[in-house]
Amino acid sequence: MRAMPEIIISGPEGRIEGRYHHSQNEKAPIAIILHPHPQHGGTMNNTIVYQLYYIFVRKGFSVLRFNFRGVSRSQGAFDNGPGELADAAAALDWMQSINPNAPACWVAGFSFGAWIGMQLLMRRPEVEGFLSIAPPANMYDFAFLAPCPSSGIIVQGTNDDVVPEPSVEKLFQKLSQQKNITVDYKLIKGANHFFKGHLEELTNLLESYLEKRIAAGPRKKPVKRK
Repeated sequence: MRAMPEIIISGPEGRIEGRYHHSQNEKAPIAIILHPHPQHGGTMNNTIVYQLYYIFVRKGFSVLRFNFRGVSRSQGAFDNGPGELADAAAALDWMQSINPNAPACWVAGFSFGAWIGMQLLMRRPEVEGFLSIAPPANMYDFAFLAPCPSSGIIVQGTNDDVVPEPSVEKLFQKLSQQKNITVDYKLIKGANHFFKGHLEELTNLLESYLEKRIAAGPRKKPVKRK
């Protein structure tokens, strides 16, 4: 299949606009990238979302980033969580439909997108791992992670004035007590919520983590969606 940089997915509220990279390896793993809060300027073209997308591209994944409902050409209206989770599930369904041989699935999200991504973990047992950047633990309830079903990494800036670091530390401490998964927690000193001036450090950290996980091999058996 040829690469499809611009795609339209049929979602719960109509059209979902996305950008898609299709790996030349038909057995490549898949990943979806979730953007920050739509009502605060978050889109799939956010700089951190863009960096996450290309981290997975460089590691040989088939990768999708997309706009939640009501953003740019995606139809519908902001739903403060439930609708955006449904959009993410529809995006993952689409990815799996055109990548039936994918051995693993990953979810990555920034800020609001991290909250949606971690909810998706609970709905989809096939998700192998996650990258969670500045999850808004001070704004949203993460109690649904009981227990968290997948291993992953949380990255937080120490100078984040949108999501204070202690709230994310508390979330990490809760997750670190769970058995059968490993959640890494990494701080980037001096970084604000948008990691201004620290994007290269963030990218290198996430890329190294993903390399380590890929080398360790998949922990879960692929779940075939009907």
